[in-house]
Amino acid sequence: MTDPRFIVPDWPAPPNVRALVTTRRGGVSRPPFADFNLADHVGDDPAAVAENRRRLRAHLPAEPRWLHQVHGARCVDAALIAPGCEADASFTRRPGVVCAVLTADCLPVLFADRDGTVVAAAHAGWRGLAAGVLEATVQAIGVAPERLLAWLGPAIGPESFEVGAEVVEAFTRLDAAAMKAFQAQPNGKWLCNLYRLARRRLAALGVCCVTSAEFDTVRDAQRFFSYRRDGITGRMASLIWRAD
Repeated sequence: MTDPRFIVPDWPAPPNVRALVTTRRGGVSRPPFADFNLADHVGDDPAAVAENRRRLRAHLPAEPRWLHQVHGARCVDAALIAPGCEADASFTRRPGVVCAVLTADCLPVLFADRDGTVVAAAHAGWRGLAAGVLEATVQAIGVAPERLLAWLGPAIGPESFEVGAEVVEAFTRLDAAAMKAFQAQPNGKWLCNLYRLARRRLAALGVCCVTSAEFDTVRDAQRFFSYRRDGITGRMASLIWRAD
């Protein structure tokens, strides 16, 4: 697909698995939510969000199972939840059910098993990663980790994500080698590599096939919303489903 509104993950997913990631292009929202904001909780005009979601829906087999994300570690069955379910990840074995997460710097992680029987989407900012959202998602999927494929989508890059010591502590408390994902700065802060932290967590679980283009939402203002860059802003969606 060559469409500026979307990124299609480049990963070895089975042929029945479909995935899309939206960019900020192609919607009707006005600044500071311009253009293709899909979040209904950030202060955007509800009519604009509804129109953006309608445009997205034209590319999907069903309405996405939107979550009320709280930077936690809960993973739910997307086929069984009510709209606005409080969770940060969902999975499904049912064809046509669309798992979705919203992000604007946090890391979206998409999963599929090698046979295309189950898919999942997780919202993994640093809090969710530290809380175990990837571990909870892999457990909920219920497939041997070596049978899983993971794709890391657009997130804040390692040269843009400055954090305090509490973030370093959250990851190194139980995994001292996670320090490799942090780079000390002269001001006492640290640069945090969210992609590297996610890869460590996935590797520890036994998920060995992990693909990523390693974007930087902060530096790519033409394509991506960024909370760190703009404060008040829209959200992109990362979506995955079984097509069969």
